[in-house]
Amino acid sequence: MTDILTLVFRTFSSQTGQKQDPSVGPPPPSLRCTTLVVGEHRLSRSVLLLAAVTAASELGIRVSFFAQTRIQSLPVCLQRCSATLNPEGLKKIAFSYPRTLEELLQQVANLHESPSPPSLIIVDGLDGFLRDPVAGSHAGFHSGEESCAAHLSALLCDTAAFLTEVLEQRGSSSAPCRIIASFLLNVDSGQESRDSSATDPILVVLDRYFQARCTLDQDRSYEAAAAAAQEVWHIYLSGTKSPQDCEDGPALAQEWKLFTFPDGLMEFKLV
Repeated sequence: MTDILTLVFRTFSSQTGQKQDPSVGPPPPSLRCTTLVVGEHRLSRSVLLLAAVTAASELGIRVSFFAQTRIQSLPVCLQRCSATLNPEGLKKIAFSYPRTLEELLQQVANLHESPSPPSLIIVDGLDGFLRDPVAGSHAGFHSGEESCAAHLSALLCDTAAFLTEVLEQRGSSSAPCRIIASFLLNVDSGQESRDSSATDPILVVLDRYFQARCTLDQDRSYEAAAAAAQEVWHIYLSGTKSPQDCEDGPALAQEWKLFTFPDGLMEFKLV
């Protein structure tokens, strides 16, 4: 999944909001196929939408996008380059709006029977499903948000593994099936996301299942004003070695900066 996020950051790295040279291809598929985006919900949703549209339009893969609340509009940077997006590609995104954790579990499980399996599963706002007052009351659950988080994460990983096998059996170049989900920490607003894992027991559980993390931390220095931006965010891509990594290969570690401007445009820069 980090391959798609990296493609998103490269694609929207122009301050004009227009996409880069389309001849710049995507990075090779990542062995880490499950990524958790941790940070402010408004920004993380924009990142997820950029990932969905980029995957469908640029890579031509099917995307299943799950969210509790309806998507009202696309990020401005996507609206600005809408003329260059592949309309047929955009039809490959299927949006679903489960209201509860139970509905989300059922809809994810139904993907096993899909005649056209997705190669990317996106879940916007895991925290909204897991911290629902009735999240732990469904049949088959032990009480507690942590058990619910483990159950949902295991189902997502199992579904991705199953769909990867299906795609490979069909000889599809869209394999493997990837997962990206977002999560808002339940911590004090002044505490940085990178330092908060130990304080949020749900995130501790999620980290056992997701191979990589994309952490969004706001830069509260004077850099935003100097760049005529509304906000500056640090984006950290991190992850432990996957089982398929070479023994001497490095763990995932990458940093980007995201500049958001008053007109709604977003610019990514590799640090």
